[in-house]
Amino acid sequence: MKPIWVVDDDASIRFVLEKALHKVGMEVRSFSNPRDVLSAFADACPQVLISDIRMPGGNGIDLLQQIRQSHPNLPVIIMTAYSDLDSAVASLQGGAFDYLSKPFDVDKAVELIQRAVDESLREEQAEEAQHDAPELLGQAPAMQDVFRAIGRLAHSQVTVLITGESGSGKELVARALHKHSPRSGGPFVAINTAAIPKDLLESELFGHERGAFTGAQTMRRGRFEQAEGGTLFLDEIGDMPLELQTRLLRVLSDGQYYRVGGHAAIKTHVRVIAATHQNLEQRVAQGLFREDLFHRLNVIRLRLPPLRERSEDIAPLTRHFLQRSAQELGVEPKRISADALKALQAFAFPGNVRQLENLCQWMTVMAPAQVIQFKDLPEELRSGTPLTVATSAGQDAPPVVAATVAPLAPQPLTTPPLAAPAEAPSWEQGVEQVASGLMRSGEADVMHLLTQRFERAVIAAALAQTHGRRIEAAQKLGIGRNTITRKIQELGMED
Repeated sequence: MKPIWVVDDDASIRFVLEKALHKVGMEVRSFSNPRDVLSAFADACPQVLISDIRMPGGNGIDLLQQIRQSHPNLPVIIMTAYSDLDSAVASLQGGAFDYLSKPFDVDKAVELIQRAVDESLREEQAEEAQHDAPELLGQAPAMQDVFRAIGRLAHSQVTVLITGESGSGKELVARALHKHSPRSGGPFVAINTAAIPKDLLESELFGHERGAFTGAQTMRRGRFEQAEGGTLFLDEIGDMPLELQTRLLRVLSDGQYYRVGGHAAIKTHVRVIAATHQNLEQRVAQGLFREDLFHRLNVIRLRLPPLRERSEDIAPLTRHFLQRSAQELGVEPKRISADALKALQAFAFPGNVRQLENLCQWMTVMAPAQVIQFKDLPEELRSGTPLTVATSAGQDAPPVVAATVAPLAPQPLTTPPLAAPAEAPSWEQGVEQVASGLMRSGEADVMHLLTQRFERAVIAAALAQTHGRRIEAAQKLGIGRNTITRKIQELGMED
């Protein structure tokens, strides 16, 4: 473990901390001013930095800002004899690990420093584990089975059926199958058959000739043609209308198809990967899915486990999503405390990986400090009550939508002991802070990026309220059915 650095112009404070930390086996290096600390970073880096907030020749807040630029993951504890709200908020918002008021209890100070050390070591291990992270993350045995299956299928072009709950990452598996297949040099084309109106799906799949129907003013290539030489991913295949199932079966059997309104057969060289959250055997028994098509698709079946069956993967996934959310927003990545991570691992996540990703985006924006604490989590996670995604009568049991746990209102800004309570910022202020961070980072399309994130959150909330029924969700939002379908596709909210 690297040494702890203490920066304070008061020799007595340095002496007390040195003695206390040496007693618990920690190496300490002390400095009397920020200038010497910054010079020392040229040759070394501490495990944790503890800095006074008011010193001759500089202050802890300025030092914190400079260190965050070069060492964003270094835990910094700010201490001051001035227990005022402005100092507390400035240090926490500036990325400090925590805030220590003078005079402090030595045992509590050591306990805080130990927590910072544990957090630093855990983050170092996580960074090493995620170095050159693959497109799919998973340490759970069920995910390792999926990885082995992808490896065995690497040189095959056989049809694959991927099953799993909504939000579990079926498209990621399909992309991995494509990437490691002989067709990796060709296109990967994905289509959600449940997101396209029945009367347009045939044209989407097979294309149409000019004049084939009203509005067909030009010839259009379908998804099969676009995927030529590559892979076509048919998501939510269980919702495909019966008449189109017949056409799809013919393509899989004969290797050719006709555009809508066309008379010339088009030969296809496309590998088909299908996915569904539904029980296709049950759909066949109900007469809703063709048995012969089921057998054509079910050559190799991969079951993708829900997140609740792979809780050991929550920690690496959370860190990955926090890192990615920070990159998208142009802010520094946040870390998650052991207590908060334990709450995530105990949560059922009915919306699976997509729900966890949405939660990480929310925490990146709304958590008041750089380290996400248990108190910063939404109520559903703090109470340990899983969100339920009910299904209406007549629908299959698996959930059809990833219910988001992210409320639009932020959690109250917490302050350290002895500080006056701070008024919770409005969600508009949170957006202002994110927008300011994006503009400072040089992002050129801030309005478009934030608009997309807003629309994604609102649509996800509406779908959660209506249990995935898009027409009802559109009515609640005051938009048309075609509009919500288009938005879902544009925002990448399909499986």
